[in-house]
Amino acid sequence: MKKFILILTLAAMISTGGGIAYAFDVSDIIGVIGGGFLVETIADPLNDFINTVTLNRGVASEESTKVVPIVSVGQGTRIGAAQVSGPKSAIDNTKAVARIDAKFQNRFRIEILIPIDSLNPLERFRRVQGVGVSAVIDYKL
Repeated sequence: MKKFILILTLAAMISTGGGIAYAFDVSDIIGVIGGGFLVETIADPLNDFINTVTLNRGVASEESTKVVPIVSVGQGTRIGAAQVSGPKSAIDNTKAVARIDAKFQNRFRIEILIPIDSLNPLERFRRVQGVGVSAVIDYKL
């Protein structure tokens, strides 16, 4: 039901403009929604794999972890995944990681990753304090 509401919210915001000056393509929306479902489907096995790799290398997290979608909006809409780590209550509140791209002095490309409490960064969201990004997952197309 939450996914259905998210889809309706996204569609409504896009069709009405939602007060946001981003340009969207229907394929972007389909990609984000499909990517979110893919991340949700494989989140637990990915999380277990990352925890096993870090344990085997002697750098396991002592905090709770889970894999959530990374959602970027701005210069093209993208979806990815990240493992977040922190206290269990904070991890339970983390729904996604927002990605903000920036440039510094026209020479440095900066990707800012912010654990957030919403699956939709177009709506109002809050940073989840005490949570960090411990791994970024890319999918080769």
